[in-house]
Amino acid sequence: MEQDLMNFLGENAVLIGLAIFVVLCILLGVRIVPQSQKFVVERFGRLRSVLGPGINLIVPFLDKVAHRISILERQLPNAEQDAITRDNVLVQVETSVFYRILQPEKTVYRIRDVDAAIATTVAGIVRAEIGMMELDEVQSNRSEVISKIKAQVADAVDDWGIEVTRAEILDVNLDEQTRDAMLQQLNAERARRAQVTEAEGKRRAVELAADAELYAAEQTAKARRIAADAEAYATEVVARAIADNGLEAAQYQVALKQVEALTALGKGNGSQTVVVPASALDAFGEAFRMLKGRA
Repeated sequence: MEQDLMNFLGENAVLIGLAIFVVLCILLGVRIVPQSQKFVVERFGRLRSVLGPGINLIVPFLDKVAHRISILERQLPNAEQDAITRDNVLVQVETSVFYRILQPEKTVYRIRDVDAAIATTVAGIVRAEIGMMELDEVQSNRSEVISKIKAQVADAVDDWGIEVTRAEILDVNLDEQTRDAMLQQLNAERARRAQVTEAEGKRRAVELAADAELYAAEQTAKARRIAADAEAYATEVVARAIADNGLEAAQYQVALKQVEALTALGKGNGSQTVVVPASALDAFGEAFRMLKGRA
């Protein structure tokens, strides 16, 4: 049995070798690239091509996959760097950067340590941007600072085939003395605002009181004007009656008013003494005579 096997292998050694060669070529020539990666292919040490996700063919024995690069988004470790603002305040800025590789051939052949290069670039740009701003601007315009840093980092790493997707300033820390000084300034500002608010409240109260007095005076003036208009109208009516009916009409009105006044005095509550002048009886008589004459 063994002799027959040896004879078979000897007679078909060429075919078997050819079959092994074909299988080896297939194994070496077919490359399946995952969706999250790209392969950099070299031929004799020189860049040949970049393989994308899926099934790819290369030349066996001549081409080889030199680098397997992940194209997933990456995050650099959070970094802290010191910076001095334009008003000479020392701050410690904590940053975080996210990036991904778009062109592996540039990343592989143009930069050795991508993470370290990006971290150094971000640190320099952050110091430069913080140095052109005052501390209050850094605190209040953080989104603007982030946008500038992201744009400058993106320009700096463009030659490396990298896209900076996010750049964040996580925190801006101050030393203890600066923090105490800012706290004192904040308390002083709050006290000033409280005083301003109180003063504005008092001023507003005075304005409202003045407006109320002015409104009351206007209403009083309107009431007086209306009463004056009514009195003038009544006087005009009496004058017209006198003009139409003569002096007797006026005497009748006077006598009638006297009677009404005496009647009002007699309607008082409780025990009281009403002193009637002697001329009152004459007023009654005169009024009755006039009424009788009119009748």
